[in-house]
Amino acid sequence: MTVRGKLAGEKTSASGQVETGRSYWQILRANLFSFFNIILFSVGVILLLFGRYSDAFITVSAGLAGTIVNAFHEIRAKRQLDKISLLVRPEVRVIRDGIEQTIDPAQLVPGDTVHLRTGDQVQADGVVVSDNGAELDESLLTGESDLVRKKPGDSILSGSFCVNGDLIYRAEAVGAESFANQLTAAARAFTPVSTPLQQQVALTIRLLMVLTVFMALVFYISGFIRHLNFVQNVEASAVLIGLIPYGLFLTINLAYTLGAVRIARAGAVVQQTNAVESLRYVDVLCMDKTGTLTTNALELDAVQPLAQISESELKQHLGDFAHSASTANATTVAIREGIAGRHRQPVDEVRFASARKWSALAFDDEEGRGLFVLGAPEMLQPYLSAETNGPDLAYQVQDWSDQGLRVLLYAYNPDVTTLHDAAGDPTLPPLQPLGLISLRDELRPHAREVLSEFGRLGVQLKIISGDNPRTVAALVKQTGLVNPKLVTGAELAAMSTAEFEQAAEEATIFGRIAPEQKAQLVTALIKRGHYVAMIGDGVNDILALKKAKLGIAMQSGSSATRNVADMVLLDDSYAALAPALSEGKRISNGLTNATLLLITRALTYAFVIIGVLMVGLDFPFEPAQAGVTAITVGLPAFFLTLWARPQAKTEPLLPALARFVLPVALWSMLIGVALYTFVYYRTGLALSEAFIPPGLIARFERYTGMTYQVDQQFGLTATTIVAQTALSVFLSLGALVLILFLEPPVALLATWRTVSPDRRPALLAVGLMVLLVAALYVPAVANFLGFLPPFRPIWRDILVALMVWALGLWLIWRKRWVERLLAWDV
Repeated sequence: MTVRGKLAGEKTSASGQVETGRSYWQILRANLFSFFNIILFSVGVILLLFGRYSDAFITVSAGLAGTIVNAFHEIRAKRQLDKISLLVRPEVRVIRDGIEQTIDPAQLVPGDTVHLRTGDQVQADGVVVSDNGAELDESLLTGESDLVRKKPGDSILSGSFCVNGDLIYRAEAVGAESFANQLTAAARAFTPVSTPLQQQVALTIRLLMVLTVFMALVFYISGFIRHLNFVQNVEASAVLIGLIPYGLFLTINLAYTLGAVRIARAGAVVQQTNAVESLRYVDVLCMDKTGTLTTNALELDAVQPLAQISESELKQHLGDFAHSASTANATTVAIREGIAGRHRQPVDEVRFASARKWSALAFDDEEGRGLFVLGAPEMLQPYLSAETNGPDLAYQVQDWSDQGLRVLLYAYNPDVTTLHDAAGDPTLPPLQPLGLISLRDELRPHAREVLSEFGRLGVQLKIISGDNPRTVAALVKQTGLVNPKLVTGAELAAMSTAEFEQAAEEATIFGRIAPEQKAQLVTALIKRGHYVAMIGDGVNDILALKKAKLGIAMQSGSSATRNVADMVLLDDSYAALAPALSEGKRISNGLTNATLLLITRALTYAFVIIGVLMVGLDFPFEPAQAGVTAITVGLPAFFLTLWARPQAKTEPLLPALARFVLPVALWSMLIGVALYTFVYYRTGLALSEAFIPPGLIARFERYTGMTYQVDQQFGLTATTIVAQTALSVFLSLGALVLILFLEPPVALLATWRTVSPDRRPALLAVGLMVLLVAALYVPAVANFLGFLPPFRPIWRDILVALMVWALGLWLIWRKRWVERLLAWDV
């Protein structure tokens, strides 16, 4: 069958493709059919059936408005991110009709012949057809870090990746049928590490849910005793449900999505939604050296003979070695470009691996015979005799390493022996050193500036490399790091768990580190309470990237590394990290503001309801009235998130809740309950028919089932409407005044925050105040919202209460009364 026929007739891997983001339907479904919206819609339907049209509309609108806005922005952002994500999408090399070509993983079909090379991730399950010394890492599937040698006939599983060599395999299970997709089908798409802000928001909302359930139970029991009718219970339920700020989750998701778009423009692709904000909390930045801190564009610097061999002979050997290796890496490419050589056919070969840090070739031809090894001096020293492993070798290695050069030892054995033991594992015979070579590397552009900025912000830098620690230290000094503490992988291996964790904390440079030790270092740092980011590019960095709170990969890195990263730096440029850090701070600040406003509203309403019921009065809100404050709080929270500025330091959410939300909620309860009670009793039976619009009369009749007449029962109910209006207007205006405290336009209001250079929040607050007051005097709007247009005495009461309330908050924050009460540092 032709390729076209296969694609048309068989299932491709697109059916099981793992999305890096949500589909359009998933976005709409998550926003529209959230648990919160389902409850609100259900309550709205019940209110609609009982003829409470305005209450039903406001109840449903509270959830629908946020849904539409968030879904619109998220879909727009997704379209931009999808275009950019194509830059880091992995590719698959397949052989079709005898021609090797590169295709998208979604186009793989069963029966395809796939060419897997070093650094590639397996995209489909299959069977090995032929191999060229391939070793696979299956740690992402099995948890075991040992490399697995693959031979013809062996099975190969998607999710593993090729560390050394290459192989040809036949795809058998693709997409949803593959092992990796079946293994992780339940959780593969979205399993992010929650940021501290997400964790604190989730905890706060859970506590509010418990409070709401408790209040509902108390109200229902009270209503049963007082014989409240079904409609009154439903209306109260709508108000109580509205106390839970589920909109916070939508706001957080929207902030992450828009942040990802901004970072994409700066040169980084965000693959995990909260990665940008996560960068805000990083206090330890770990990174590999080669290909991450440096360009890995190696250049041959010098060669130094160590035996009875001339420099020209040493170069001839090195040139032949580099030109005869079956696979090329940065080291062999640098030698090929610096030294001429001939291709010779080796009789045996061991390719370079990060765990071994050496490669070897065995020759037996007319040019000569012998076994030649090129690798890290420290890793080859055990195979050298005491006579050959002398001070000259150690001195030269140290001298070049201190200059920031990569140093490799070239050694040989005159006998052609096997390079593999009986089990097929690489092994070496005794060796004689022939010479040393040095290679020069350079820092990536912007690395010095970005790392200096992270250091200025108090972020610890940890360089974890397979190179000699002296070489790493010399390079790191170019970033401004002075007198770094060095630790080697061998030293770490000899330490106890406690000593290992202490070394991870204190040292800056870790040299000659094995891939599994990178992950162990990251784990140790997290265990000690650090928020760790890891930057890497090679397959040897994958385990560490997975362990880190935030994994960052280079675009030029292996596809397997990019796949597990939370963020990918396009063009391998560090330049995107500074904007990403700034964006993370901006998101954190914006979400903190939004959270403070929404939680304040919820807790204020809860406390006011409790206070009013405690003084023996009726439920103080109806759904339409509560919906107004949802707008006066929800809309500013949305715009404060969009307009947020990066802050050098943002207070953790829970302390901010104690310092901001609790004083506002408690003080609002005292003033609000006092206002409600005063207006209720002062208005009393004196409220005349002239103050009651016909719409409210009809509303009263529908609500009670009674015919309108001026009697005590009607007067008491009418006073409730007046008191509810006064309380709702007071709380709505107060919510807008809070914006002036959060983003103070003048120094007088700068009790909580410093003066804001952005005047938009203040203008928004004033504009919404004017709009609210104007709406109260449009009869149709006021009637729809359940408000009685306040007459002059009521306005006087509202304004006096508002001024006392604002002055009280000003004093609480100015005098730091909460901090003094809790004995916090002031």
